[in-house]
Amino acid sequence: MSLLHCINLEVEFRRRKAPPVRAVRGVSLEIEKGETLGLVGESGCGKTTLSRALLGLIPFNGDVLFNGKALDWKTGEKELRPQLQLIFQDPYASLNPRLTVEQTLEEPLRVHGSLARPERKKRVREILDLVELPYTALGKYPHAFSGGQRQRIAIARALILKPAFVIADEPVSALDISVQAHILNLLRDLREEMGLTMLFISHDLSVVRHVADRVAVMYQGALVEEGASRQILENPQDPYTRKLIDAIPKRLPH
Repeated sequence: MSLLHCINLEVEFRRRKAPPVRAVRGVSLEIEKGETLGLVGESGCGKTTLSRALLGLIPFNGDVLFNGKALDWKTGEKELRPQLQLIFQDPYASLNPRLTVEQTLEEPLRVHGSLARPERKKRVREILDLVELPYTALGKYPHAFSGGQRQRIAIARALILKPAFVIADEPVSALDISVQAHILNLLRDLREEMGLTMLFISHDLSVVRHVADRVAVMYQGALVEEGASRQILENPQDPYTRKLIDAIPKRLPH
């Protein structure tokens, strides 16, 4: 059974004195429980817009089902918010510079949970262990960390509520190549340990191939191809997919 299913999803941005822009055009996707779907395409093709629509952060037309239940973000769906989380692209911009790591990680627990303070403290330490950061990080602010460490903090914040579904939006594109493999391996390990279902967004097939079970290729707001990762990489059917594969560097991160 699919955990997340969107049907004919459309996103249109209206402009003054100009025709509207159709950023997402009739996208239908199913993501099975426990799998990672890689969503790939060049910058500006609609990947991030699609992810924001799935989470109800922007208006859309179409249907989104979570665990077989149609989501109506207009009515709130507050009880489901903790179950769907987002890891942002830029670890430098996504963390509040005025909050310590402890405050950053405790905030979701205060907003969505009913845990007492000692239990919140325990959960914060548990999630730090999972993302392989020392407890000494708790009292520090984001500026004290490298890009890779900041992304680990952002991952910890997204996972601290134990979500069922996570969208990772270009989570390594802002990092040095030497750090990317460590974050990719961490996400892969966390998926197995926590039983996560994930939508992994990237413009780079060389990154997606390391984490995704299936790949969906997006071009100009629409899906042009979808299939198992190996199938897409070894036998692409769409000319645009072949161009993406041709752009893969010869040396890949391990």
